[in-house]
Amino acid sequence: MEQRHLSLQITGLNCAGCAGRAERALAAVPGVKTSSVNLASAKGQVDLAQDVPLSDLTDALQQAGYPAALSHLDLDIDGLSCASCVGRVEAALRRVPGVVTADVNLARESAQVSYLTGASRAADLIAASTQAGYPARLRGTEADASAEASQRKADEIKTLSRQVLIAAVLTLPVFIIEMGSHMVPAMHHWVMANIGHQTSYLIQFLLTSLVLFGPGRQFYSKGLPALWRLAPDMNALVALGTAAAYGFSVISTFAPGLLPTGTANVYYEAAAVIVVLILTGRLLEARAKGRTGAAIRKLAGLQPKTAEVISGDAVIETPVDDIAAGDLIRVRPGARFALDGEVISGSSYVDESMLSGEPVPVSKTAGARVSAGTVNGAGVLEFRVTHVGRDTALAQIIQMVEQAQGAKLPVQGLVDRITLWFVPAVMLAAVLTVLAWLLLGPAPALPLALVAGVSVLIIACPCAMGLATPTSIMVGIGRAAQLGVLFRKGDALQRLEEVQVIALDKTGTLTEGHPALTNFQAAEGFEREAVLRLIGAAETQSEHPIAKALVAAAGKGLPKAEKVEAIPGYGLRATVEGQEVLVGAERLMQSEGIACDTFKAQADLWASEGETPFYAAINGATAALLSVADPVKPDTPAAIRALQAQGLKVAMITGDATATAKAIAARLGIDAVRAECLPGDKVAALQDLQTQYGKLAFVGDGLNDAPALAAADVGIAIGTGTDVAIEAADVVLVSGDLRRTLDALTISRATMRNIRQNLGWAFGYNILLVPVAAGVLYPFGGPLLSPALAAGAMALSSVFVLSNALRLHRLKSGIDEGDTVQSPAQPIHSPAE
Repeated sequence: MEQRHLSLQITGLNCAGCAGRAERALAAVPGVKTSSVNLASAKGQVDLAQDVPLSDLTDALQQAGYPAALSHLDLDIDGLSCASCVGRVEAALRRVPGVVTADVNLARESAQVSYLTGASRAADLIAASTQAGYPARLRGTEADASAEASQRKADEIKTLSRQVLIAAVLTLPVFIIEMGSHMVPAMHHWVMANIGHQTSYLIQFLLTSLVLFGPGRQFYSKGLPALWRLAPDMNALVALGTAAAYGFSVISTFAPGLLPTGTANVYYEAAAVIVVLILTGRLLEARAKGRTGAAIRKLAGLQPKTAEVISGDAVIETPVDDIAAGDLIRVRPGARFALDGEVISGSSYVDESMLSGEPVPVSKTAGARVSAGTVNGAGVLEFRVTHVGRDTALAQIIQMVEQAQGAKLPVQGLVDRITLWFVPAVMLAAVLTVLAWLLLGPAPALPLALVAGVSVLIIACPCAMGLATPTSIMVGIGRAAQLGVLFRKGDALQRLEEVQVIALDKTGTLTEGHPALTNFQAAEGFEREAVLRLIGAAETQSEHPIAKALVAAAGKGLPKAEKVEAIPGYGLRATVEGQEVLVGAERLMQSEGIACDTFKAQADLWASEGETPFYAAINGATAALLSVADPVKPDTPAAIRALQAQGLKVAMITGDATATAKAIAARLGIDAVRAECLPGDKVAALQDLQTQYGKLAFVGDGLNDAPALAAADVGIAIGTGTDVAIEAADVVLVSGDLRRTLDALTISRATMRNIRQNLGWAFGYNILLVPVAAGVLYPFGGPLLSPALAAGAMALSSVFVLSNALRLHRLKSGIDEGDTVQSPAQPIHSPAE
C-alpha cells in the first residue's frame, strides 16, 4: 500500500515522558506505520497509509494531551461558478499533505484551510487550487481584502456587462431572422425574397460563431477541461448544450446531405440566446453576490487610513499602519477612532452603534476605553493606543464574522452529497432523453431529440443549490453583526433556532453585577442626608462591596473616619466627627444592646424582595434601616417578556439563596429557578433544564459561567463580560443589553427559514423542470421547452436564490428602545448628584 510521510508540530511537550506518550498515541492510530517525536524540536515524524484521515492523528494527540499545532489560512478563489466547483476545489486542497479541513464558500469565493503546522505551506495550497483550474491567492488584511474583493467584483461586473452587450448585439439579428420568420409569416417571406434561405443561414452562422467564440468562449475554456478531468461543472453543461445546437446547425448549413431528409434545421438562435441569457444571469448574480458581503465591507471601511499622532508639540497625520501601541492620538469632533486605546484627556460622547448596535452615544472621559471605527462626538479626545492591526476589537469582530460566515451548517451536508453527483446525473439524463426521443419520438425525431437534450443540459442549475445555504449565512451573520450580535460559530445559527429554553445567569446578566443602595429609611429624629454622610465616611476604609455601594451613595466631600474597626460577620464600627457610628446586620445591633424592633417588619419585607437589609446606629441609637441589592438592569424585564412572547421558557441560574432567587424570579416573571448553584453546579442545572424543557441556550458573562456556556446547546456571552466567557460562547452580544438575545434568536430563525426557502426552490426547480425540459409533457399535448427558455429559467434560478438571501439585509431589531422599566431595586443616587 502506498505510504506518505508527515511532519507534525506538537504542543505541550515538557519532558521525554511527554514525547514518549505523544509518540505512542500516534503509533496507536490504525494505518500508522512508524512514528517518532523529537522533544527538542517538538516535532513528530509519521509514516502512514494514504487513506488515513489526518483528523485521526490530531484527535489522538488531543486525547493524549499534546495537541498538534494547526495553522489557518484564508484564500481568495477565482472561477467558482457552481456547487460542483466548490467540491473540486475542496477536494484539491484536502489532497495537499497536512491539510486537516478545507471549506470553500461559493458566495464569498473564498476558502478557509486548516493544516498541520510545518506539514504544508501556503504556496502548496495556492498551487493545488490553481492546478485544479481555480486560481487562488492569499488574503491580506481585512481592509485590503475588502478593497481587493470590491475591485475584483467591480471588474467582474464590468467585464460581464461588456460581454452581455456584445453578445446581445450579435444575437439580436440572429433571433430576428430565425424566430421572426417562424412567428411572423410576412417576415419569413421578406427574408426569403431579400436575403435568401442559404444566405440567412450563413449570416446566422457568422454571428453565432462570433458569440460562441467571443463572449461565450469562457464556457468552453472552463467546461471542456473539466470534462477531460472527469469533473464536469456548470460550464461543461453549457458548453455541451451550445456545442450540440451549434454543431447540428453547422452540418445543416454546410452538409445537409449527411442528415435524414427533412431534419436539416438550424438552431443558431438557440445557441446564441443561451449564451446571452446565461451571461445575463451571471451578471445579475455577480451584482447580488457583491451585496452579500456588504456587512464585512462596511465594517472594514470603518477604520480610517490615517490618524493625528501627537509628537511633542506637533500633530502629524500618520498612516494607521505606521502607528504603534503607546502612541498618543488626537481625535477631532466628528472623526472616527483609527485604533483601540485609552482616553488620556478630554471629554466627549462617542457613537459606538456600528460595533454594539446601541444607538445612544457613550460618555468618554479620562480612563475610558475607545475602539477603532467608532465616531467621536463634539469634544476633542486624546487617547493612548493599546491595540493595533488585527488586535483591535474591530479587526477581531471582522475576523469572527468572516469565520462564522464561512461555516457549513449541518443542513449543508446533504446538499454537498447531492451536488457532487448532480452534473454527471444531468449529463446522463440528457443522453437518456436523446435516446428516448430517437427511439420513441415522432418524426422528425432527430431535431426533437436535439432540442430536448440541449434543454435538459441547459435548464439544470447546480448553482442555485450551491448558493442556497452560504449566501443566507453570509447575509444573516453580517446583519447580526450590524445589530451587535456576533456569531462566533456559524452552526450556532441552526442550533439557536431549535432552543426551547433560555437560561440566564443572574449576576451581571440579569443584574448590574455589583451591589447598590436601594432603600433608606431614617429613624425618627434623624435626617437622611446627615446619616448617609456619616455612614459613607465610616465605610471609606472598607473594601467590602457593600461598603463601596454606601460610599458611592453618600457622594463626595466625606469627613475622615477614625478608630475604624471591622467586625467580621457583623459589620463595622468607626468614629466620625466625634460620633460613634455602627453599620451592620441586626445581630450587630443586638450584640450592642441597640433596639431596632420598629424596623423589623420593614426589614422582613425588603428581605422577601431579594434585598439585604442592615442597620445604622449613631451614638448607641438606631438611626436608619438600609438595604442593598444587585439592581436589575433596566432592560431585563423587557428582554424576558420578549423571549417569552417567542414561545420560550426563561430560567434563572444563580448562587443566591433560594428565597432571594425566587423573589427576583417572581418580580421578573421568570418561569424556572435553579438557586444556590456553585460554579460547578451550573452545568448540572443546565442538564436538568434540558431534560425538562429540551434544547437550551445559556446566557452568561462571568469567568464562572465558562463551563455552562460550553455545555449548553448554544452559549451566549454578554460582551461586557470576561474574555474567558466570550471565548467559551457560540454567540456574543457586544453590548450588555440582554434584549440582544432576542435579535440573535430572530436572526437565527429568519436565516434558517431563508435557507429552507432557497433549498426548496433550488431542489424543486430542478426536480420539476428537468423532466419538463426532457419533454415528459409532450405526449400529453404539453410544450417541448425551447433551449432559449431553458437558459432563461436557469439564469433566473440563481438570481432568485441570491435575491431571497439579500432580503435578510432588511431584518429589523426586535428591540423597542423605549421599552425599559425602573426596577424596584434601583440604586439610590447620591444627594450630591
